Amino acid sequence: MEINITLISFGYFEEFFLKNVAEAVKLEFHTSVNIKEGHLDLSEFYDPIRRQYNGVKLLKEVDILFGSEDTKTLGLFSVDLFIPILTYIYGQAYLNGRTGIASLYRLSNERYGMNSNDKFILDRFIKEVIHELGHALGLVHCHIPSCVMRSSTYVEDIDQKSANFCLKCRNEMNSILTGDS
Repeated sequence: MEINITLISFGYFEEFFLKNVAEAVKLEFHTSVNIKEGHLDLSEFYDPIRRQYNGVKLLKEVDILFGSEDTKTLGLFSVDLFIPILTYIYGQAYLNGRTGIASLYRLSNERYGMNSNDKFILDRFIKEVIHELGHALGLVHCHIPSCVMRSSTYVEDIDQKSANFCLKCRNEMNSILTGDS
């Protein structure tokens, strides 16, 4: 079974940036990747007390409006996301579902008092996008430090892992895609 992947940008993303993300996803999943532009009124998801955007509600809306049974769809954002039990998240996806979301907001060096580095933010975002797509395919967090499916609490965690699935997760993904699981 071939997997169809669509990345939907919500807000401004440079074309070069999106193409690099799509190319990395294409290489890791061995499939074509579509890039689309989406529009949502994000004010509906803003929590003024937390000054962040509710990832649970945003993911649900992306699923309702943009989800498709034959495609794994990931919404790309640049706002600060949270879920009620965590201070912030980089992204989330429905496990073995149709959709996920990922945000650039907490991935830039400037947020942590360091110099801007476009390569770091691109690499981090690619890892988060692949990670969330892995969840959408049914993969859970992995304990192998270099695996893209390793859980990331801090940007340093993202920096320490690769943008690739470990052998165990790749085999599990292949089993899911071939229906052997």
